[in-house]
Amino acid sequence: MPVLRFGDRPYFWNPWDEFERIRQGLDDLSRGNPLARTRQGSTVFPPLNVYEDGERIVIQAELPGIKAEDLDVSVEAETLTLKGQRQHHPKNGNKISYHRREIDSGSFNRAVTLPCRVQPDAISARLHNGILTLDLPKAAEVKPRQIRIATS
Repeated sequence: MPVLRFGDRPYFWNPWDEFERIRQGLDDLSRGNPLARTRQGSTVFPPLNVYEDGERIVIQAELPGIKAEDLDVSVEAETLTLKGQRQHHPKNGNKISYHRREIDSGSFNRAVTLPCRVQPDAISARLHNGILTLDLPKAAEVKPRQIRIATS
């Protein structure tokens, strides 16, 4: 196997990784989602961290340049859906000529399967410095509880 260095790609090139990257790109394009295009170093938009912290699930989404009013977050059963729109329009819209355009604009839709059910009415969300933090308390049926054993 050749030892190569291409940008941020690994030293050991695996052709199957390239096929997977192409397949994901075609999937994203077929859904018509310009912000979900696969790129070197990133896969879908927005990138997320999902972790458990005691009796809650925490999700952090990286959303630079997106306003809270352009976001829609919903939970159904064990699926969280994050929809939104990034609008990037220069002030002199008709008089510009791009030399390079790397900032995408358009809508996105990301669904995440949660590790367990949550309490939809108790979810809180905060957008600060381009990071959306969702605090999802676990549903009562998934919280561990001690079972008392009766003796006869």
